[in-house]
Amino acid sequence: MRLRHRWLWPGAIAAALAAIVVAYATEGLRTSAAPTHIIVDASPIAAFDNRDPTRLRFGALEFRGGLVLTSKYRAFGGISALHMEPDGEHFLAVTDNGSWLKARIVYANGRPAGIADAEMAPALASDGRALAAHGWYDTESLAEHDGTAYVGIERVEKIVRFDIAASGLAAKGEPIEVPPNFRTFTKNKSLECLAVPGSGAPHAGALIAVTERSLDAHGNLRAFIFDSGRIERFAVRRSDDFDVSDCTVLPHGDLLLLERSFSLLKGVAMRLRRIPLAALKEGALVDGPVLVTADMGYQIDNMEGVGVHRTSEGETVLTLVSDDNFSPIQRNLLLQFTLVGE
Repeated sequence: MRLRHRWLWPGAIAAALAAIVVAYATEGLRTSAAPTHIIVDASPIAAFDNRDPTRLRFGALEFRGGLVLTSKYRAFGGISALHMEPDGEHFLAVTDNGSWLKARIVYANGRPAGIADAEMAPALASDGRALAAHGWYDTESLAEHDGTAYVGIERVEKIVRFDIAASGLAAKGEPIEVPPNFRTFTKNKSLECLAVPGSGAPHAGALIAVTERSLDAHGNLRAFIFDSGRIERFAVRRSDDFDVSDCTVLPHGDLLLLERSFSLLKGVAMRLRRIPLAALKEGALVDGPVLVTADMGYQIDNMEGVGVHRTSEGETVLTLVSDDNFSPIQRNLLLQFTLVGE
C-alpha cells in the first residue's frame, strides 16, 4: 500500500530529508515575529478503516470524520501538539519548528470539512526573539489553562509559559523552574505530554508532564506534577513498545494519553490510553485501559496531538493531529472521534 511505503524508506534517507526540510521551514521563523494569515487546504477522509469504509466504531471511539491538511506556506507542517477550545471549532497548536498554528475547523453536518482563519507565528522567547533563534525549536507538547499556554521543548528540556490571553501569538515565553534531573532525559524522548486538569478534577490547576520514552530504573515512563511550587514524581507503565506523543484531560477528569509505535517491519501504530487522575501521586506507578489501537490498515500517520471538547449535545469529541516531520512521504492529518458512553 502507498501509505505503508511512506514508512519503509531507509531510515537514514528519511532522517536526512526531514532535517533538511525542518531547517528550511525554521529559517523564516528566526527573524519574522508577526503572525501571518495562511491558507490551509483540506481534503476529506471519508473512512477511518481502509478495508471497510462502512465501519464507524473502533474500540471506545466512533469516527466522525477527518481531513488531510496541506499548505503552500513553507513553515506549515510538523504539528506536534494541540489544544481545542470549548467551542470545538477553534484550536491552538505548536509545530516542530517552534511556531504557533491557530485556526478554526469548519464543519458540515457535524463532520470536519475545512480549515479557516489560519495563522502562523514563531513562538517568542522572553527577549522577543523567536524560540528557534535560541535553538529552542523542538516544541512537542502544549497545555492551556485560564489563558496561559505551557509548551514543552525537547532536547533543551524546558517548559515555557505564555500569556496567550493577554498577548495572543505575540506572547513572550518565560521558562518555568524544572528539576535539575530533567537534563537526564533520553535525548529526543522527553517532553511530549503536558496537561492541566480543570476545576473540580483531581490536581486541578496543576501541570502534569509525562515523557515520551525517558524511563526510570524499572523501564517505565518518568512523569511529574507541578503544583504551587511543589513537584511530585510518578511513573506511567510502558507496554507493547508504545511511546507517549501527547495527552489531554477528559471532561470527567481522567488523563488521556496518545501513544504511538514504529518499526520498519510493521510501520506506525497509535493507541489511546485512559489513566485515572486520582491515581497520580508521589511514587505511584499508574496504568489504565486502552480505548483504541490502530495500525497501518487505518487512516493514521505519525499521530502526535490530541485535544478534547464537548458538543452542545453533550458528546465528548477527541481531535487528533499528525506530525508530517516536514517530509513529502508523510501527511498532516486531522481526525475526529466521539468517545462513546461519555
